[in-house]
This record gives sequence, C-alpha cells and structure tokens, in this order.
Amino acid sequence: MPGIASLQANQNATIDATITAISAVRDVTTSRGASQVADATLQDETGTITLTLWGEDTKRFSVGQKIRITDGWVKDFRGKLQVSMGRSGKITVEP
Repeated sequence: MPGIASLQANQNATIDATITAISAVRDVTTSRGASQVADATLQDETGTITLTLWGEDTKRFSVGQKIRITDGWVKDFRGKLQVSMGRSGKITVEP
C-alpha cells in the first residue's frame, strides 16, 4: 500500500497510519449546521498528514491507535494536504 508521502490532492486514498496527536475539539457552524471538528496527525514510515475528524469521530479515537482509512478524500487546505472521510470513507482501528 502506498504511504502518506505519495498522496496527492483531489484523490481517494487508503492509508494505514498511527495517530500521533489530536487537537482540541472546536465547535463550528457549517452550511449543514453546528458540528464539532478536531484535527488528528497521522504518521506512517513515509510521512505525516492531518486527518479531519467531524462529529462523533472527534471522541472516537486516541493518540497511539493504529487506524486504516478506506476511501478517504485527500485535499489541499491552505497549502497542506489533509485527508477526510468524504462521502464514502471509513476509519477502522487496527488491532
């Protein structure tokens, strides 16, 4: 499986990585209404990327967990790559 370093904006991606940090949860208002958001830093042997966590996902994960993102969406946000779940993505915790 390709690593984080090979990801490019505007593509779907499957990533195996470890959560190395999670930001404080922020309350935000989007076009869909009020929600909560947090940023998790993911790392594999090739690099790091930010994972945007929304809603219940902000409470579901913790630092040190190994996760697999399946069909996540990679985007360029303010000059840095980020991954989010998009419409069909899933996050699973690996044993």
